[in-house]
Amino acid sequence: MQHKFLVHEPGDSVGVAVADIKAGEKVTGVFLNDHQARVEVVAQQDIPLGHKIALVPVARGERVIKYGVAIGVAERAIAPGEHVHVHNLKSARWGK
Repeated sequence: MQHKFLVHEPGDSVGVAVADIKAGEKVTGVFLNDHQARVEVVAQQDIPLGHKIALVPVARGERVIKYGVAIGVAERAIAPGEHVHVHNLKSARWGK
């Protein structure tokens, strides 16, 4: 199966779409350091190329992890498969 997203580091709560993902689509992601390790999730919304998809539940106020570091805080609860972007993520860099 062709992968549709990449996960930068083990423990990341999001992956990055390498192709457009459609709502309801069951998609597979691979880890950058080991393309054999795979993650599957069902997309809850359309997710454009380059945008983030949640891999695990993230509670409101919890840090969102990408590259093994916190990139921001969830503005509301985020379910696996949801599109993670400015509508539900307060950036760690610009959101202060």
